[in-house]
Amino acid sequence: MTISKRFFRLRLVALLWIGVTVCFVAAGPARADTIAVQRASLQADGTGGWNLDARFDFELNSSLEDAVNKGIPLYFTTEFDLTRPRWYWFDEQPVSVTQTLRLSFQPLTREYRVSSGGLQQGFSSLNEALAVIKHVTSWHVIDRGQVQPGETYTASVRMQLDTALMPKPFQVDAVNNRDWTLASDWKRFTFTVAERAK
Repeated sequence: MTISKRFFRLRLVALLWIGVTVCFVAAGPARADTIAVQRASLQADGTGGWNLDARFDFELNSSLEDAVNKGIPLYFTTEFDLTRPRWYWFDEQPVSVTQTLRLSFQPLTREYRVSSGGLQQGFSSLNEALAVIKHVTSWHVIDRGQVQPGETYTASVRMQLDTALMPKPFQVDAVNNRDWTLASDWKRFTFTVAERAK
């Protein structure tokens, strides 16, 4: 084998090795800046409407955890949409609602708080507070009059860290800092409205 052929083969092997290494590094472990929607379902609420029950999974990266512990509140917004395709026009969207939970830390009491509207719960650890945020339960999302019996709809749900609700200086930082990006993809599932008893 000539020197030029041997050099060519060595160079080819080196390039392949570099390519494989780059692929593994690029793929890496699961991204830490995503929220996984583990499950989502609609349950009848006993009044003719439906509640959403959904479970999410995520971890706060060190920057977000540090921010909370320094007294900066984080806002987690869950979105729910209900649509029905129509062949003659745009999709019908009878329901589009959001729910925001605020996660904060009180240094004086060493307590984490999760609040929504006027309701507030206190927790002794960050993990306990996050467990509540990760499990959306009994959230009333559909009224009886918003859907038609016998029709099938597409329900969509997602959660994200809502940086638009944070103090202005942190909104600017969040735009340019990937550490502040935390969101799920849309989780879609079908929902068929039961026929009403005659």
